Amino acid sequence: MEFDSFRSPSQYLAKINADSFNDIALSVFRYQYENNNIYARYTDAIGVLPGMVKTTDAIPFLPISFFKTHAVVSGKLAPEYATTVFESSGTTGELTSRHYIFRPELYEDSLLAGFRQFYGNPDGMAILALLPSYLERKNASLVYMAQTLMQLSGHPANGFYLNEWEQLANTLRQLQDTGTRVLLLGVTFALLDFAAAYPMDLNKVIVMETGGMKGRRAEWTRQQVHQFLKDQWNLPAVASEYGMTELLSQAYALENGVFRPSATMNVLVRDINDPLETSPAGSGCLNIIDLANLDTCAFIATEDLGRVRPDGSFEVLGRMDHAALRGCSLMAV
Repeated sequence: MEFDSFRSPSQYLAKINADSFNDIALSVFRYQYENNNIYARYTDAIGVLPGMVKTTDAIPFLPISFFKTHAVVSGKLAPEYATTVFESSGTTGELTSRHYIFRPELYEDSLLAGFRQFYGNPDGMAILALLPSYLERKNASLVYMAQTLMQLSGHPANGFYLNEWEQLANTLRQLQDTGTRVLLLGVTFALLDFAAAYPMDLNKVIVMETGGMKGRRAEWTRQQVHQFLKDQWNLPAVASEYGMTELLSQAYALENGVFRPSATMNVLVRDINDPLETSPAGSGCLNIIDLANLDTCAFIATEDLGRVRPDGSFEVLGRMDHAALRGCSLMAV
């Protein structure tokens, strides 16, 4: 498959489905091995030759930390030509991940296809984003995601909120009373604080938490978070979104924290003691195939612990500690 021959990202993404996913993933692997110097050096360092890779679970997965220490790009691209750079959060002095975006439409088309897969067309949906920690810094992919969905929605009530809770509460009540489809997208700690201050009936609103508790309040399990939000807002369920700076595709959980990946994503699990042992199901460290990452690296070894089910759905159980990180990642190239 000649990826440079596609005239538009939508043409490439349109070819990805359940039947073609594995074949395209293997083609992307060969393309990125030949055109991504960092990925090729890593693959060589762990002793994997392209001819040895016949199945997706044999593909080497680049440790996600490389996005902090290297410019991970594929093809005839240079970081200075990126139109957008997604950057992760970090404490002062800490290295942050940088994801170079050369074709924003590749992200936008993938995002829209994934959102439609689970929630239908966003046209006319009111999208309210409670993302204080993300709005306070530049280049957050989650803010870009929300902006893209808002532009596609076109609803006049769309907007971002830092701490304007009373205004947000009034807007939510008014929208629900009019029968408008409403999505309240929020970072977890902000949703909890808002729900504690403004209990109300939001039973027709889609409330979607995106994670994000670190350093903000005592850690709760996802089950505790969801139960509290359901109790405070009379919700039948709480949805979740799984994404990150280093990915261009998302997974969604309609309820109970069981995520299903969008069509451009597949999730595998690697052994916590042997980072080169990858399986399609089981418990351990999560590996992500993200075919929308055509211009960077589509094969990412994350630092998330999880459980992948035989049907491809998965749960996120937490983050690896330093001991697990030593077992789940390898040397830097």
